Amino acid sequence: MIRGLKAPSFMDLALLTAENAGKAGEVPIGCVVVRNYDVIATAANRTLTDHDPTAHAEIVALREAANKIGSERLVDCDLYVTLEPCTMCAGAISFARVRRLYYGAADPKGGAVESGVRFFASPTCHHAPDVYSGVGESEAARLLKEFFRERR
Repeated sequence: MIRGLKAPSFMDLALLTAENAGKAGEVPIGCVVVRNYDVIATAANRTLTDHDPTAHAEIVALREAANKIGSERLVDCDLYVTLEPCTMCAGAISFARVRRLYYGAADPKGGAVESGVRFFASPTCHHAPDVYSGVGESEAARLLKEFFRERR
């Protein structure tokens, strides 16, 4: 557990985690879960490493955070992620009852928060966190653009 980082540093940690994921060959997306200003989980995409299509950074971080606090409900937790969550991750964030979601770059093709299906605005959504977009956006977008440019 990392204690005492302030809000801008949480996204910086998510960006560093994303950068390391990119170096390992994973899509550079990083996620941090925070409770009472303490980092309780940090994760990157692991879909290739784990051979698991559900091993998105958010899912891995939510699992770690829930395990650490001993509850599937993360009601007093905030989640920082470098890319707008997809539908699967938005659903998991909702079911976990995450208090606040901070994300970096928008994902017009795969995002489900302010793009695409807008999961949290759906009448069937059980819980919608407070959403703050564009946090660390330029750095998050740069990491993704460089990663995919190198692969084309």
